[in-house]
Amino acid sequence: MESVAPSSPSRRSLLVAGGILMTGAALGQTPAAADTEYDVVVVGAGAAGMTAALTAAKRGLSVVVIEKAPTFGGSAARSGAGIWIPNNEVILAAGVPDTPAKAAAYLARVVGDTVPLARQQAFLTAGPNMISFVMRNSPLRFRFMQGYSDYYPEFPGGMPGGRSIEPDQFDGNILGAELARLNPSYIPVPAGMVVFSADYKWLTLSLVNGKGLEVATACLLRGTQAALRGEKPLTMGQALAGGLRAGLLAAGVPVWLNTPLRDLRVESGRVTGVVSSKGLVKARHGVIVGSGGFEHSAAMRAEFQRQPIGTSWTVGAKENTGAGIEAGERVGAALDLMEDAWWGPAIPLPDEPYFCLAERTLPGSVMVNGNGVRFANEGAPYSDVVHIMYDRNTPSAPHIPAWLITDQNYRNRYLFKDIAPLLPLPDSWYDSGAVHKAWTVEQLAEKIGVPPTALRGTINRFNTFAQNGKDLDFHRGDSVYDRYYTDPSVKPNPCLAPLWLPPFYAFKIVPGDLGTKGGMRTDARARVLRVDGSVVPGLYAAGNASGAVMGHSYAGAGSTLGPAMTFGYVAANDIADAAGRPTAG
Repeated sequence: MESVAPSSPSRRSLLVAGGILMTGAALGQTPAAADTEYDVVVVGAGAAGMTAALTAAKRGLSVVVIEKAPTFGGSAARSGAGIWIPNNEVILAAGVPDTPAKAAAYLARVVGDTVPLARQQAFLTAGPNMISFVMRNSPLRFRFMQGYSDYYPEFPGGMPGGRSIEPDQFDGNILGAELARLNPSYIPVPAGMVVFSADYKWLTLSLVNGKGLEVATACLLRGTQAALRGEKPLTMGQALAGGLRAGLLAAGVPVWLNTPLRDLRVESGRVTGVVSSKGLVKARHGVIVGSGGFEHSAAMRAEFQRQPIGTSWTVGAKENTGAGIEAGERVGAALDLMEDAWWGPAIPLPDEPYFCLAERTLPGSVMVNGNGVRFANEGAPYSDVVHIMYDRNTPSAPHIPAWLITDQNYRNRYLFKDIAPLLPLPDSWYDSGAVHKAWTVEQLAEKIGVPPTALRGTINRFNTFAQNGKDLDFHRGDSVYDRYYTDPSVKPNPCLAPLWLPPFYAFKIVPGDLGTKGGMRTDARARVLRVDGSVVPGLYAAGNASGAVMGHSYAGAGSTLGPAMTFGYVAANDIADAAGRPTAG
């Protein structure tokens, strides 16, 4: 784990000097002069920022996007691009029996009292409109992720069949030269295939399940058809970021890459622009900060979050160092949820962390703490598992790292990350200490430093549960959500199978994340608020630069991107309404 520097008491009180001179042109777009003026300045070319910019442009406002990275798309481009938006036209057309009342009841139960009801309602009201707007004003189209349950389907208003959508296939040729500036995906799609996020559930099972083989064949067929048409097919986060960027290109919105935010400009108590690495960019009507979280700031993580923590376990975009949040705080913004993140169990592989989804849920796996004892339902929502790891981590019962234990039967059946069944795991995984292998459970326990008797007892007890189909300790498989990433051929419980075939494997599990979820406090109109509840005039925030509308929880797949895009849309509309601009088509 990367070492973390102690925070300085004066760090957040330091002001960045204004008046930075122009140092050169941004990739693809060139500012006309050191001092440039637009109606709206958007900070960040991720999903939140690009949705905001597209909305502002379609409302008749002049807008520019400044982006720190040499690429556009941010963490959204790296992601699977699930989007959680209740009652959107895509899921309603697919026959999902959603209603505003169900969605409101469910979100309120998930979030609790950590987020004002007015802000929850703003998300639920604006979200469906945002999806419709994006489809009208960009090449983006969306698919229902059928069967991907809400994360708490048993709650009032929960949907066992899910509410999440993802981008449909998108031809990267539409982007022209801009395609080369798209941030790469976290895990690239295999060459020659077109894979949607919803396909991974089945691709994992392709060796042991007929539907898995069918889906794998369909993915290959899509890739072949796209190649014959001369397309450059994009899906998931690549399609989302690419489609939004295409919308901005058509709307004539400039995106300045390699242009970090240095500070916010304030005149007479109002935010009137940004100081960037390329000069002052004035904003006549407002600044929208969608610059992402602070997952790659060691100092901020040390200041706000629980230990152990650092910057090497996150899969968020490397440029997300909290600059937008800190700039907002310097002009008076209150902060919310800074201690939290979009957590998930991760394996610290030598090249980059691997965020575990199916691997910890598939039958034949069990997670244990440093004492060799199970501590959670392995199939529970990923943020919940990491919260438990932190809550229970003590010197006498270490939970960080934890260990995912599997056997050779598991490895013979299921894809693991991008390693096909039956194939050996890379030597570098073993050399780094991320993975261990042994021919007995007791030998494996010795290698990972847990009591052999305890680990043997845990596996014996778990194997009994698996044979009976009922997890009496943590109820794995009782929830519909638990059964999404599972093997339907395993009976009586598709989440549970005994560990019996040597060799046995142990994968180190640490608190990974998709990004941090704390940031500037905002209201139902995405306006940034001070500690006393008053508005910071001219300043808006969306995405991980703002405190999450999901609070400390996670409603369903896409609970990061859905609200990020929605509040970018809300912010731009609020600015346009105040400026008296007509409603967008």
